[in-house]
Amino acid sequence: MNQTSLLLERLGALVQQSVRDEATRHGLLPIHIQVLHYLRLANRYSDLPIAIAEYFGITRGTVSQTLAVLERKGLLTKEPDARHGKRVHLKLTPASESVLRDSWVERVEQLLCERTGEADALESTLRKLLSAMQRVNGQRAFGLCHQCAHFLKEEGGARCGLTREPLATEQTIRICREWTAATPKCV
Repeated sequence: MNQTSLLLERLGALVQQSVRDEATRHGLLPIHIQVLHYLRLANRYSDLPIAIAEYFGITRGTVSQTLAVLERKGLLTKEPDARHGKRVHLKLTPASESVLRDSWVERVEQLLCERTGEADALESTLRKLLSAMQRVNGQRAFGLCHQCAHFLKEEGGARCGLTREPLATEQTIRICREWTAATPKCV
């Protein structure tokens, strides 16, 4: 019997417990911590309230309430988008960085750094499993910008092939809601 699903379930439960513990320690709910983690990794196409709803599979109302709490607690700010009228970008504050400093994500990263070769293989396997599950569930994929089919490397930088906008290097290593799996090139 393959125990992969059991191991994934156990890892998921441990992560959920860690998120609950962190949230309690900071007077927050688990979704608040999850949103802060997400925003830490999101690029400019993904630091939007609608992207949070899509990423977590929650309603816009839940997102609105979550953002109101985080803003009230000084953990994020809303910045208007210069190009798109009503759109706001969500930015972490130094206080939120402090909340995230000793998080479960940091502890997992530390453990994975100790197992470099194994971590690469694990990441590849988990990425494939995640993509398959997202397809089955009809969810947006989200992924790293520079690994996207729309990513265009150009002389002097990069550009999003979907929006045609130039991409700062910092944005290309973040997750994007517009991400599409690159198709392998035939040789």
